Amino acid sequence: MLTIEQMPKLSDPVLVVSFTGWVDGGLAGAGAAAVLREQLGSARTCAQFDLADYVDLQQTRPTVSLVDGETRRVHWPTIEIVAGIAGRDVLLATGPEPSLRWHDVSAELVEFAQTVGVKDAVCMGGMPSPVSHRRPIVVQATASSRSLAQEVGALRADYLGPTGIQTVLQVALGDAGIPTLGLWAQVPHYVAGTPSPPAIRALLERLTELTRVAVDVRDLDEQTDAYNEQVESGLAERPDVAAMVRQIEETEEPEELPSGDDLAREIERFLRDED
Repeated sequence: MLTIEQMPKLSDPVLVVSFTGWVDGGLAGAGAAAVLREQLGSARTCAQFDLADYVDLQQTRPTVSLVDGETRRVHWPTIEIVAGIAGRDVLLATGPEPSLRWHDVSAELVEFAQTVGVKDAVCMGGMPSPVSHRRPIVVQATASSRSLAQEVGALRADYLGPTGIQTVLQVALGDAGIPTLGLWAQVPHYVAGTPSPPAIRALLERLTELTRVAVDVRDLDEQTDAYNEQVESGLAERPDVAAMVRQIEETEEPEELPSGDDLAREIERFLRDED
């Protein structure tokens, strides 16, 4: 299943994972992974996981491109693993979430991580939440062990509900002796369907803080300002949504995290809207 193109020689690498197709409010995980990929030095694809037999191709469709303007080439869904340097050695795994055989996919990824000497890992995503866009993005964490959770803080301990393969992989990596974090940017649910530069930046800042991965987020400043102006403009045209935002701000304390039940409801609503 996992095709190794070249076995990377890495020193103390961190594995960073972002899968699309599950919950990624504001495209926070995908956006953070894209920024990291652009900044990786000496980047090279070292392995690919062919998902053609592991996804619902009516939901995760292959794409087609033209070669030399004439020949059509079909690109099947894959998980791509790229090695590079961003302050430290990094393995970046990105791609669509498989529809089937999560145990097998996770086992292959864990085995590869062990083979190349991964020391720690982080899975990234965005969680639609009943919070206001006018407040700083909170990045909540899950951890593969109690000791790691105590080091990280801002732990999301009360969520019980639907989950994705990133959580399955986090558990599998932890069971294999690789300390693993899940980082989840809390994105306002009323704008969770569009890319959120503030959420992308918050994820990358937390990733840098916890893993020593060096990412320059200054290019996101202007995008964040433009995004906030766009949201405010949209609210001016939608008084019903603006009223909901005011209600959130009146009932939510600035440092208060939404409850597990609130998160589960927002996730389910987000998934229904995406279908």
